[in-house]
Amino acid sequence: MKNYQHFQEKINYNFKDTLLLRNVFVHRSYLNERKNFPLPSNERLEFLGDSVLSLVISLYLFKNYPCLCEGDYSRIKSLLVKAETLAEIALSFNVDKLLLLSKGEEKMNGRKNKNILADSLEALIGAVFLDSNFEESYRWVTNFLFKDKLEKIIKNQDYQSFKSRLQEKVQAKYKTLPEYQVLKEVGPEHQKVFRVGVFIKGKKYAEGSGRSKKEAEEEAAKNAFVNL
Repeated sequence: MKNYQHFQEKINYNFKDTLLLRNVFVHRSYLNERKNFPLPSNERLEFLGDSVLSLVISLYLFKNYPCLCEGDYSRIKSLLVKAETLAEIALSFNVDKLLLLSKGEEKMNGRKNKNILADSLEALIGAVFLDSNFEESYRWVTNFLFKDKLEKIIKNQDYQSFKSRLQEKVQAKYKTLPEYQVLKEVGPEHQKVFRVGVFIKGKKYAEGSGRSKKEAEEEAAKNAFVNL
């Protein structure tokens, strides 16, 4: 229980129901080797936490950023709830050290698996919700768990597409717009890969590839944005 106490200090939340907390770390693989283990896997908590997190972030953005549009909300939320972001937060709390995994998952470095870590963080959010209420969960997620990341994304406008960000930069610097040209198409009709170049005043600044022209243009814009 000493490890759990230290963990609760790190996450700035003390559980009334410690069984809920323990359940957060039970990966389904662990139960394959321990049929009589008293707790289920964390999958149900993960399912609940995913929904709670989505609602909390949606409500926070709606209440605090009325100037943004629905598309901005969706892009910000997708940046916050993606596996890489959740796994990074989970590692900052040392969730990996408390995970209960099978021997097979241990061998495959499951403690650093971004999906396992992300799922565990969602399970933690679900557990906090069950242990308290929506209002307290909302405060915990927005004031502690995601506050810095939310503010950074919005301040840096990371939620904007690179095509939008490149266009703003090019307009300001060159008083013109970037142009995109398909340089190459390879593969059969149903599996085409497009290679696109982005040009500014006739000069090619970067290239990008993707399964669609839109995807290739976005990658080209990202590469050009970095180059500029």
